[in-house]
Order: sequence, then structure tokens, then C-alpha cells
Amino acid sequence: MTTLQLTAPAVRPRVLARTGLYAVLGVNVAVVTAFFLQAGLGDNTLVMLGRLAGLYGALLMAFQLVLVARLPWFDRRIGMDRLTSWHRFTGITLLWLLVTHAVFIVFGYTLYSSLGPVDQLVHLATTIEGVLRAVVALVLIIVVGGVSARFARRRLAYETWHFIHLYTYLAVLLAFSHQVAVGTTFTSSPAATAYWWGLWAFALGSVAVGRLVLPLWRNLRHRLRVAAVVPESDEVVSIYVTGRDLDRLPARAGQFFLWRFLVRGRWWQANPFSLSAAPDGRTLRLTAKALGDGSAGLRNIRPGTRVFVEGPYGAFTAMHRTRPNTLLIAGGVGITPVRALLEELDGHTVLIYRVNEAQDAVLLDELRALAHGKGAVLHVVTGPAVPDRLAPEALAQLVPDLRDRDVFVCGPPGMTGAVMRSLRALRVPKPQIHAERFSLAA
Repeated sequence: MTTLQLTAPAVRPRVLARTGLYAVLGVNVAVVTAFFLQAGLGDNTLVMLGRLAGLYGALLMAFQLVLVARLPWFDRRIGMDRLTSWHRFTGITLLWLLVTHAVFIVFGYTLYSSLGPVDQLVHLATTIEGVLRAVVALVLIIVVGGVSARFARRRLAYETWHFIHLYTYLAVLLAFSHQVAVGTTFTSSPAATAYWWGLWAFALGSVAVGRLVLPLWRNLRHRLRVAAVVPESDEVVSIYVTGRDLDRLPARAGQFFLWRFLVRGRWWQANPFSLSAAPDGRTLRLTAKALGDGSAGLRNIRPGTRVFVEGPYGAFTAMHRTRPNTLLIAGGVGITPVRALLEELDGHTVLIYRVNEAQDAVLLDELRALAHGKGAVLHVVTGPAVPDRLAPEALAQLVPDLRDRDVFVCGPPGMTGAVMRSLRALRVPKPQIHAERFSLAA
């Protein structure tokens, strides 16, 4: 059993990482603006504003790459769900900046020619090097933005959406080549040229390291294989994975991996599953319910199967604790990362496990044994969703001192949202509330 001693940092890890990102972005906005002014202002206001929008778009495009690079330092402190949310927001901003760039440039040039906007765009694309590449990049970004809208995303299979989203990288390369070819600010001074080359090298390098080099290196180092497949119930299965030097894999209770089981028909599927037991340096365990195509076939995996993983990911860990004692709230199969946290945490812990019926409770015997061994309190709350059995009054009755505890919440979106509203109604301080949606950033 692994326990951690709580040492409250002077600055919370999430605040430090978020403030650092904002500060870096702010500094870069100032630098880009300075280089724009240094390059000189022309007498065509529309063209000047279009160029500035394009520069800010290029900066935001590089920032987008860093957000989805899955760099471990940021992921452990901010969490993939928040990074993905920021990526979505900055993506919308990026789209409008690039549209503004194109529209202002085209209409700015029409002021000094006899061509209409469409003919002017065609003329620029066919006579100036790099403009056609920019047009293609913009079209690709508009398409990716369209299929990423919620109404479209819900109608697409994840694999289809992911494949289309990969065209963003082609758009990035085309946009960069456009900037090199015609960007006056890019070549206005040696300092500007060095800055832009350095920015793009860092952004693209972050993606290469976080999403390619690091996963390949870790898998070559640890050589993961399935050790055992254990049915927990008719619908739930646990898979034990072993490998080399697992004590050097920087995984924490509460985190998740993207798992690929290298067998025919499954090797291309990457499914996010949380660790359902705290890492012990010898094995990793995931526990999944047969809900979709990805998890339904897990019970057919055979021992000895090679495993390729990406991760660990997630900020749903004890790193973010601010109080000695803890309240864990789980719903359904969301119990898996919570069960791992229960194993790792020290201090007094209360666990509330919300299920429709008692037979739906996953890993219940383990939870009872862990709670008994650690002196924790376990409440299994059963019943239909209405009335809300985790309403503010119910929570306060179950855990009278919950304002003095860190609260970790994991479960279906509806339950998680309801619990978060209850915690706010009970005035639990925001820094003490920890919840993470286990989602993927393409």
C-alpha cells in the first residue's frame, strides 16, 4: 500500500501552470505586436489590420499545438479535459482571426484595383507565392471547425472525426509556408525571423515529443503485456498488465492511459481507461464495463497480448490536495480512478458510491476491504436518479464536515454536474473541488 504525506505548496500546481500559460501567451502577443509595428505601417488600413490578424492567428495556431501536445508537466497540473476545453475555445478564436485576415486583405487590395473580391482573391492566389497555400489552409481549418461543432461531432464516429481533425496539421504546415513566403513581419529583422522560427520549432517539437517520441520511448522501455483478464461481473472486466521497470513509469492513482491491445481488429483502437488500482511498480490494472465497441471485447483479450499505451494522463490526483482529509464521490464505473485514489490517500477518507442498484456496484468487495484497512467510511447510495440522493441536504447529512475536506468527483456527466451544483450550494471552496472529464484531445 502506498501513502502520501500532504505538503501544501505555496502556489497550487494548477494555478501555477495556468498562470504560466497565460503569461507566456501575453508576452508573445506583446512581442508579435512589437515586430508588427517595427515592420512599418502602410497607408492601407484594411491590409494592415488583416496582416495583424494573420500574425495573431499564427501565434494562436502555435499555442493550439502546445495545448494538444500532451506535455506531461502541463497535463498533470491542468488535466487533459481543461486543456481540451481551452483548445476548443482558442480554435474558435483562431478560425475568426484567419477569416478576418483573409477578408481584410482581399478587400484592402480591392480598394486599389478594379477587381471584385472574388476575382481579387483568385488574382492573389495565382500571382503571389504562398497565397494559394494559405487559401487551402483556411479551407481545411473551416472544415475541421465545422465537423468539431457539437451538432456535427455528435453525428460522427470518433475515428471519422479524428481522421478529419488530422488535416489540421497539414493546415499548420501550409500556413507556416505562407508566412515564410509573404510575411513581411517574418523577415522585417533578424530578431523577428529568429522569433518565428523558434516559435514554430517549439510548437511542432512539443507535438512531436508529447505525442510521438515519449509514447514510443516508454513502450520500448516497458514492453507491456497482458498478464491476466479477470471478469468482475457479467458486464465488467479487469485487465492486469505487466512490463519492465514499471516502478519508473510516472503514473499516479487517478490517472488514465490510452490503451491499444495489439491484436487483429483492435490494434488501431485507442481507448481511455483509468487505472483501477494504485500503481505498485509491478502491474497496472484497468477495469471497464462493456458499454461500447471498444470495451465490449476486452474480456476476449488473451494473456500475453502486447499492449501499447499513451500516458499517463490526467490531473485527477492527490497532487492537488489542499486538506488533510478527503471526500471521494463516484458514480457507476467512475469508481475505477476513485478506487485507486482510496488506496493511495492518507488522512481520513469518506467514499460515497452512487449506483442505481446494489448489484451495479463495481469492485465493492475491494472497496469494503480497503475502507476497513484504512479506517475510511464507505457509503453506497442506491436508487433512481429522481429524487436526487446527492442533493445538498443529503451530502451534508452524510458528511457534516465536507467543507473541511478535498472533494474528488468522478462519474457520468449528469451525476457529476449535479454533485458540483450541490457542492457549490454548500459553499465548498472551489480549490478543494476536483473533477475531471476523461476526454481526448485530437
